Amino acid sequence: MIKNNIDITYLKGVGEKRASMYRKLGISSTEDLITLFPKEYIDYSSPKPICMIDNEEVCVFEGVVTKKLKPYIGRINVFHAAVSDSTDEILITFFNSQFTFDKLIEGQSYLFHGKVSCDFAKKECASPLFISKNSKNVILPKYPLTKGLSNNIVSSNIRMALESSEFDDLLPMYIREKENLLPLKEALFNIHFPENQEKLDQAKKRLIFEELLVLQLGLSVLGQRKRKQNGIAMKKVAIKDFFDSLPFEPTNAQKRAIRECISDMLKNVPMNRLLQGDVGSGKTLVAAAVIYFAVKNGYQASIMAPTEILAKQHRDTLASFLEPLGVKVDILTGSLTEKEKKNIRDRIKNGETQVVAGTQALIQKNVVFARLGLSVTDEQHRFGVAQRSELQAKGENPHNLVMSATPIPRTLALMIYADLDISILNEMPKGRLPVRTYGVDSSYHQRLYRFIIKYVHQGYQAYIVCPLIDEGTSDKTAAVKYFEKLSGGALSGVSVGLLHGRMKQADKDKIMSDFKENKISVLISTTVVEVGVDVPNAVLMIIENSEQFGLSQLHQLRGRVGRGNVQSHCVLVTDSRNPYTKARIDTMVKTSDGFEIANKDLELRGPGDFFGAAQHGLPTLKIANMTRDVDTVYLAQKYSGEILREDAELKKNKNEGLNKLVSMLFKGGEQYGIN
Repeated sequence: MIKNNIDITYLKGVGEKRASMYRKLGISSTEDLITLFPKEYIDYSSPKPICMIDNEEVCVFEGVVTKKLKPYIGRINVFHAAVSDSTDEILITFFNSQFTFDKLIEGQSYLFHGKVSCDFAKKECASPLFISKNSKNVILPKYPLTKGLSNNIVSSNIRMALESSEFDDLLPMYIREKENLLPLKEALFNIHFPENQEKLDQAKKRLIFEELLVLQLGLSVLGQRKRKQNGIAMKKVAIKDFFDSLPFEPTNAQKRAIRECISDMLKNVPMNRLLQGDVGSGKTLVAAAVIYFAVKNGYQASIMAPTEILAKQHRDTLASFLEPLGVKVDILTGSLTEKEKKNIRDRIKNGETQVVAGTQALIQKNVVFARLGLSVTDEQHRFGVAQRSELQAKGENPHNLVMSATPIPRTLALMIYADLDISILNEMPKGRLPVRTYGVDSSYHQRLYRFIIKYVHQGYQAYIVCPLIDEGTSDKTAAVKYFEKLSGGALSGVSVGLLHGRMKQADKDKIMSDFKENKISVLISTTVVEVGVDVPNAVLMIIENSEQFGLSQLHQLRGRVGRGNVQSHCVLVTDSRNPYTKARIDTMVKTSDGFEIANKDLELRGPGDFFGAAQHGLPTLKIANMTRDVDTVYLAQKYSGEILREDAELKKNKNEGLNKLVSMLFKGGEQYGIN
């Protein structure tokens, strides 16, 4: 914690113009700047001989500036310098950067880092980063940047902020000593200006552990407080008529999850349960049974979804389950007319509506429930903890069920959802056919188009997913161009639709509605269909440039098909020969188990953003990474458990610093129930 945190404009060398650039990165104070941690580092300690550098290789090399050539001054100013070592020569080039070029002095040695281009005549490196051969620090950070901010500028400003700040180390001494952790000030200096690799590793260890421990403590305290709240203790009522009305037998996993939910709802502590199930595992049936239990107890229930079309799907599905049993199901979304919304709000307020599905329209202040006993949120990672709390505030501590189709390894789920108990649906409904999955290269395109036409002529539908909306400078397949190409070419006799994230919500809903009703046979889309409506008639999923997607994302996309009783197919198209890509495609071909895939994704992806903490409504993590730092996640869980068993509210003097850190991480903590 910084004692003298000030607005960044008061920092020497940062005026209003530069401050406005920093604000684009979410930085407005010296503390924000100091906690702008590097995204990666350049290690200048092991330069490569120039003669050994391959074409297109990114590397570090050492050389003497033998000559600074006359610059070319024109629309783009180009500056050249000849650099050599004892093995070869290379040409260094800078564009519109005389300030940087002037730092190079003929006859001096430097360490350069950049991408080298080679041909039979010469080697060249454009716009390299460089340091003096005599620099004390040979491990240099690379920061997130925006236009007008260079790596050197950011580094210089951070050094000034560090040197002018006073620090209050809030991590208790007993933890620091036990884990041999650096003091805060030393850790912050070495995360930005490491003396050597050992010091950098120690700095990372300290800062990552602190952040994960504080996150775990905050979520655990939140969960404990919720478990101490007085809630609605419902009575044991039979819902046999619900099960009797079903045209199929629920899976054992569904029955177990329903029992767990009902057991929670019989207590006077609000249920806070995550229902985690793979795509197509039947989460909505569980929600319907639990909702029916609440209604039979005389309470209302709500279910919130991230999009209008998903909310409508929930309304239709719940109505099919519950209205034959006499339950009134309604919907409240932003696109309704004011008169329609007022009528529905009135029905909710007077208790006529027993179950309401909706979007964030449900958490508006003018929505008042007569007797809300259960709130359900679908696709939790699309909502924040605060939004979930707003919905619960509509009743007297109603029971809460969260549904997520994002497979997360259980140990990580226990941290991400530390305030929730977890039920897992690990069985697929009887009769559900696994989606057959294939990996092919682009030479199969014509066969794929014939494959699509064959199924369309039989009355079925297909998705084609592309990684981009439009091409720009990329050679990756783009949805807009692909739509134009296929609708006027190979699929010209077929009804083809286009869906992407830049479309207005009403237009997206119209396209998905037309697809659901089979007015569109082939939907060309970006990943906006990853979490979408249930279209049982869609039996083909073609994913272009599949190397661009993570394993869990590919699995979510595959889950858009195979929702009926017809054999469905998923084709992963890639020309990549990367071993990493091959391992991912092989995993998709071999298994349809989302949790197995999630674990493989965790293993393969390493430092990547596995599921995006921000998406899950967590406070933003500045340095920790849930997958790369999984060992530290476990260590933080261990410490959190020990600390809270002894001091459940972090009130003891020795944990005063931890209490402050939790409040700081959960800024605006009242919305989380932390403060």
